[in-house]
Amino acid sequence: MSFEGIAYAQTDKTAGASQQVIFTTVIPLVFLFAIFYFLLIRPQAKKASDLQKMLAALKRNDEVVTTGGLLGRVVELGDRVVVLEIAPNVRVRVERAQISSLSAYSKAAGKAGS
Repeated sequence: MSFEGIAYAQTDKTAGASQQVIFTTVIPLVFLFAIFYFLLIRPQAKKASDLQKMLAALKRNDEVVTTGGLLGRVVELGDRVVVLEIAPNVRVRVERAQISSLSAYSKAAGKAGS
């Protein structure tokens, strides 16, 4: 009969220890995930979304840069393939997904010539 008080006292101590384990292991992991989300995952998702919008909005005569570094003007658009003119009468077929950005060089050349 005298052991009942000892058993209850031991369970109370272990309950407090398990809460301490949660605070020392789980909470830092949550903070670490939050840091990764805001510094890595979210910016990459936004960049991918912006790229998809740009690819969907492509039109003829846009000057673009491919992932391989080619600069060209869009001549024809297809669902998956884009025809670029990289020099006078030199046309190259490129997958739409390989276009990385709109070219900033055409804007700079237009301002320099004015």
